[in-house]
Amino acid sequence: MTPARKAPRTGSRAFAATWWGQAWVDALEASTLDSGRLSRGRTYARKGMVGPVTVTSGVLRAEVEGSAPWPYDAAVHLRVLTDAQWDTLLAAIATQVGRTAALLDGEMPADLVDDARTAGVPLLPEPSELDPECSCPDWGYPCKHAAALCYATAVHLDDDPFWLFTLRGRTKDTVLAALRTRRQILTGTASTTADAPRGEGVPARDAFAAWNGTFTPPTPETAGTVPGETDTVLTPLTTAPAPGTPFTLDDLEALTRDTAQRARSLAAGHTASLTCAPVEDAVRLAATGISEDWFHQLVHATGLAPRDFARLVRALRHGGPAGLAVARAPLAPDPAAMAAARTALLEPDSAEVRLRVWRNRLTAHNEGIQIRLGPDNRWHPYTREDRGTAADWWPCAPATADPVAALVAARTAARRN
Repeated sequence: MTPARKAPRTGSRAFAATWWGQAWVDALEASTLDSGRLSRGRTYARKGMVGPVTVTSGVLRAEVEGSAPWPYDAAVHLRVLTDAQWDTLLAAIATQVGRTAALLDGEMPADLVDDARTAGVPLLPEPSELDPECSCPDWGYPCKHAAALCYATAVHLDDDPFWLFTLRGRTKDTVLAALRTRRQILTGTASTTADAPRGEGVPARDAFAAWNGTFTPPTPETAGTVPGETDTVLTPLTTAPAPGTPFTLDDLEALTRDTAQRARSLAAGHTASLTCAPVEDAVRLAATGISEDWFHQLVHATGLAPRDFARLVRALRHGGPAGLAVARAPLAPDPAAMAAARTALLEPDSAEVRLRVWRNRLTAHNEGIQIRLGPDNRWHPYTREDRGTAADWWPCAPATADPVAALVAARTAARRN
């Protein structure tokens, strides 16, 4: 599924015609963003200077016209909710039949924001959460282009309030599916671990929670071993999937082997195997070199645009889990580490390097290169690549602890492109 794109509305009407659109504007204007530049951004949005807006997990993007002959690339980042926060929010919603029914009917109930606030989970942006970014030379926070994007978003929330869920990290379909499951559990219509019909299975997290600590594996005479994992055995699959299903027997064999390897890791005490978010797990599978059909199915399942999913896969290959974190959202870095990196980069050739600092990113816009400091204290090289209708930042080389080496790697990759 491609990310949602909407053409901007023009005219003199208010930016929001619905309660959720107005709630977004209220949250925006109550934020810590510069009120003067918000006002100028409001004028830009009214004049129709904001191009089609793209919403994906944690970020809004659009091209915005300005004084230059070409549009600027503006983005606004919003913190993605953690799995624990989503669990809290969904539990609060699922206990109220009216709220759940409205959402399942495709409506956004007016009290949902209050429900989220009562549960201690922010659905609308909190005062310091909105984090703007733009390719223009204006150092304002935000610049008028990013501010215009913020206001244009209210129009799209009028049309589709479920953008709020997407911004917070989960698609509408994912949220509604989770609510259906929770309602089934609350009403006693869902199968439990003990009485689940054969072949349907149960979530791994539930099965592990119900495990009594004993496990008798199949004997080597009746099962095959997982390559490279001599302690793990699998019963060969013999029944092909039903006609019309998207998986082949080979696909199921591969998934079974992957599950067995992760289960063995879990049994060894690596509980992170159960805490991996669905998007991260899909990226992990794609990074192992699966078939093209599998890749497209994983893209569809995550709700990400193919280019965004491909960028995450490349980030994981170049930088591991830390690379994935760096690619998904801007981070709050150690100021001392950023200052040391700038000093190291400017000393050799200060006449040539023109760096712009934003959060954990050092960008040389004139060269189309960037390095990002990750939670692993390594620098992840990026280049600006033109793919189809838009240019964006892509991981381009393995991460390194040396910012100078990372910048050199980014330059080398940029020359290749």
